[in-house]
Amino acid sequence: QEKRDWELGKEMLKERVELVNREIDAIRTKMGDAQKSITEADKNRMGLVEENEKLKEASTALNGVVVNLEKETKALLGRLPDPLRERIKPLSQRMPDNPQETKLSLSERFQNVVGILNEVNKFNREITTTSEVRSLADGTSTEVTALYVGLGQAYYVNGSGNIAGIGSISEKGWIWTPANESAQQIAEAVAVLKNEKVATFVQLPIKIQ
Repeated sequence: QEKRDWELGKEMLKERVELVNREIDAIRTKMGDAQKSITEADKNRMGLVEENEKLKEASTALNGVVVNLEKETKALLGRLPDPLRERIKPLSQRMPDNPQETKLSLSERFQNVVGILNEVNKFNREITTTSEVRSLADGTSTEVTALYVGLGQAYYVNGSGNIAGIGSISEKGWIWTPANESAQQIAEAVAVLKNEKVATFVQLPIKIQ
C-alpha cells in the first residue's frame, strides 16, 4: 500500500511539474512577443499594458503552484531515509521558509523541486548500501551497514553479523525493528552487493504495513 501510495503521489507530482513547465514556456513566449511590441507606435501602448497585466496574473498563479509544490515536497522530506536526505540537502535547503520573502525566482524554485523529485525517484529505483550508526534496544549503539531496497524496505547488519534489523517507511520517518534472527541472510545480501560473494538469491524478511 505504501509503495502504491508513493508511486501515485510521485506520478501526480510529475504531471503537475510537467504542466507547470508548459505554462512557463507559454508565458515566456508571450513575454518575448510583448518585448518585441514595445517599439511599436503609441497606439499599441494600451494593448501592451493589458498584456502585461495578464502576465502578472499568470505569474501570480504560478507562484501559488510552486508554493504548494514546495509544501508537499517538504512534507515528503520527513519520510525519506537519512542518506537520501543528505544527498538532496543542497536543494532542500534552498527551498524558502517564507515564500513571501524569498529572493529566488520562480524558475529557480521550480528547479529545486524538480531536482529533489528526480533524486527521490532515482533512489527509489536502486538498491543502496550505506554505513550508519544504529541505536539498539539496550541503549547502546553500533556501526552497521544499511541496505535500502528503494523506499519500500531496508535492512541493517553489524560487522560481526549478529545484530540486524528491518526498516520500513512511515509518516514520521523510518521505523527500525530488531531482527537478529535474520542477521546471517542480511549479511549475505550485503556481501553480494559489495561483490564480496558470488551473486545468489537471498531470502530476506519483509514487513508490509
